[in-house]
Amino acid sequence: MRSVYRNPKELATAVKDLIDLYQDDLMTYEKLEDKISKISVANEERFFKNNKVEGSLARVLGEQRLELVNKMLIEK
Repeated sequence: MRSVYRNPKELATAVKDLIDLYQDDLMTYEKLEDKISKISVANEERFFKNNKVEGSLARVLGEQRLELVNKMLIEK
């Protein structure tokens, strides 16, 4: 899995796929948290806008996945 993505669509798809793996019990919460944290740091300008998850990324993730991402990043 890459840590830097060229565009928001690739970034959103990667984050969505990671969360889906977690929800299917194929990945632990700690491993997911670590990967999301690394991706958000490496793609900070595409991941955040005004201290919130960027709009197009939030739309692709959906409400439940977005809540999980926000929970993980607030804990860090």
